Amino acid sequence: MATFSVQARPTDAASWAELARTVEAAGFDALSAADHPGFGPSPFVSLAAAAAVTGTLGLGSYVSNAGIREPLLLATDVATLDVVSGGRARLGLGAGHTPGEWRAVGRERPDVAGRVRRCVAVAEAVRALLAGDEVTVDTPDLAAYAARLDEPRPVQDRIPLTLGTANSTLLRWAGAHADVVGLTGFGRTLADGHRHEARWRADQIEAQLAHVVAGAAGRDTPPVLEALVQHVAVTDDAEAAAAPIAARLDLTVTELLATPFVLIGTADEIATAVATHERRWGVTRFVVRADAVDAIAPLLPRMAETGRLRAHSK
Repeated sequence: MATFSVQARPTDAASWAELARTVEAAGFDALSAADHPGFGPSPFVSLAAAAAVTGTLGLGSYVSNAGIREPLLLATDVATLDVVSGGRARLGLGAGHTPGEWRAVGRERPDVAGRVRRCVAVAEAVRALLAGDEVTVDTPDLAAYAARLDEPRPVQDRIPLTLGTANSTLLRWAGAHADVVGLTGFGRTLADGHRHEARWRADQIEAQLAHVVAGAAGRDTPPVLEALVQHVAVTDDAEAAAAPIAARLDLTVTELLATPFVLIGTADEIATAVATHERRWGVTRFVVRADAVDAIAPLLPRMAETGRLRAHSK
């Protein structure tokens, strides 16, 4: 059965608290916050505030930049969030694509291989720290010496790890080790340092999933697949709404509507698309932006019922 989460950022205390309550009441699975220091609010402060006005909603960064976050500090933030939320924290990590964020903390962004190595090293170190282990690492990509997280200890025995990526090496690592693989559909970072090329064609998605499957070989329980949805529109004319987006990305409308990175159409068409993405790609979780909450919230009961009927028929 498909679940939906919301990625958002606070602009003021009142609206952020109201959004968190609304998202929980509507039946969304989690509220997440992006992590772009200097370009947005602190995700963990934001999520702690959301924890104070909710009781069941999952809370996590989506995703923290492993390139500029040190493992002990990141583990402390996640563990603290888990404590103040009563065990609802989630950890999202990515390799860090924005050059300006690296420079702002006194580092030059390495090449793709260097970012991948550091992301894996940080993920392994944070997970070990959250488990109560002592961590020593001394490599060109990461250094930490006798690091321990004695306090606070997280409430959960294992805080779920989402790795958001489209990189082949990280997809294989996520297949082997992550709880959730966040499919971003991102390609090369564009000149502005923020936006990306889109890898949304069916053959590109299949290639990404093949890396996840290869990494997951031998696991008793493979990771959950989650798609970061970039465009949501409830409309009676899906093709017209999709056409300008498809043209901008050099895709056909048919190609665009077939991806799990957009949900465009009538309520029935979107529900059918979600079921199709699960059947075709194995994607069962979707992350939408805050501006899509009003559009998606009324569809959640319908999609939940569709999922229950499909599960019952198996």
